[in-house]
Amino acid sequence: MLSTILLFIVVLAVLVLAHEFGHFIMAKKAGMAVEEFGFGFPPRLWGWRRGVTTYSVNLIPLGGFVKIKGESGLWRDHSDSFAAKSGAWRFAVLAAGVVMNLVLAAILLTAGFTMGLPSMIDENISPSATVREAELRIVTVAPGSPAERAGIKGGDALVSVDGQAFADADDARAYIALHGDDEVMMVMGREDGTFYNVTAKSEDIASVGVHGIGVGIVKTGLVSYPLHLAFVHGVLATGEYTKEVVGAFVGLVRNLIVEQRAGVDLSGPVGIAVLTGEAASLGFVHLLQFTALLSINLAVVNVLPLPALDGGRLALLLIEKARGRSLDGRSEAILHNIGFALLMTLVVFITYKDVVRMIGQGF
Repeated sequence: MLSTILLFIVVLAVLVLAHEFGHFIMAKKAGMAVEEFGFGFPPRLWGWRRGVTTYSVNLIPLGGFVKIKGESGLWRDHSDSFAAKSGAWRFAVLAAGVVMNLVLAAILLTAGFTMGLPSMIDENISPSATVREAELRIVTVAPGSPAERAGIKGGDALVSVDGQAFADADDARAYIALHGDDEVMMVMGREDGTFYNVTAKSEDIASVGVHGIGVGIVKTGLVSYPLHLAFVHGVLATGEYTKEVVGAFVGLVRNLIVEQRAGVDLSGPVGIAVLTGEAASLGFVHLLQFTALLSINLAVVNVLPLPALDGGRLALLLIEKARGRSLDGRSEAILHNIGFALLMTLVVFITYKDVVRMIGQGF
């Protein structure tokens, strides 16, 4: 557990420092005074000052910050203040953190594709790709399906069906569709290297409206490319993952507002720490991929139009542009402080749910 916590802190440090470095370097370029560059949240453990900036390490290692003079709307009459700069410069400073997280994700995925990154393999894969350790894996298990009742889980490997090993996902799906009504026997593999046998029989599955045993099967493997192509695919993968993360957030908001249900279990720092340990246990490239996904998630979360987040500040800039004048500095500072307090309350609540979930799972 200690190693998992330390690894999570290292991963979080990389993500936070990349994000805050984006704000920091753009603020410097804009001529703004950066008062503090901090990892973690206060109280401060130690710090050192260079020029006008204090670099600090703080007690609560769950984030970080760059404190820019006038970022809360004060000091509008000081030329080195955030509030005194043009809307274009302020927009650039606020957006730089999100951009840096996407850049970090692209770098990590590029490194992954150089070494061999876990990927789905289909007919569209580039002929320049090198594929190792190809296998069939279960990506979805329908709720209430024969597969779920048999104990099959997403991520399990499909080793054989009725004693036959299949090299192609389409062939495995076709065989199960043809013989599922008579029951099929499958040998499955867990990600921890263990194997187990299950039997399942096709039926009408109400949750997905299909007839079958209720599994989605794909072919996966470690896919690598020459360095120049690894960069291209790293950037493309960053775009695809970002699209998926945005879609997941849109679905979450729709469920909360329209259907008035969460529809997904959110993970806070504790839950993410556990997932980090699980990714690391699968190998270094899995950890790279997971860290890239975390970086993309951090970028998407920060662009949400909520007070205390970059997106909230960007929204205020757009409102200021539309109104032709800005909020007074004190009102803006109060708004961001309230937003930060609400955000920390949400983090505490989700962390509590993570701990309860871990206790229930026997951690």
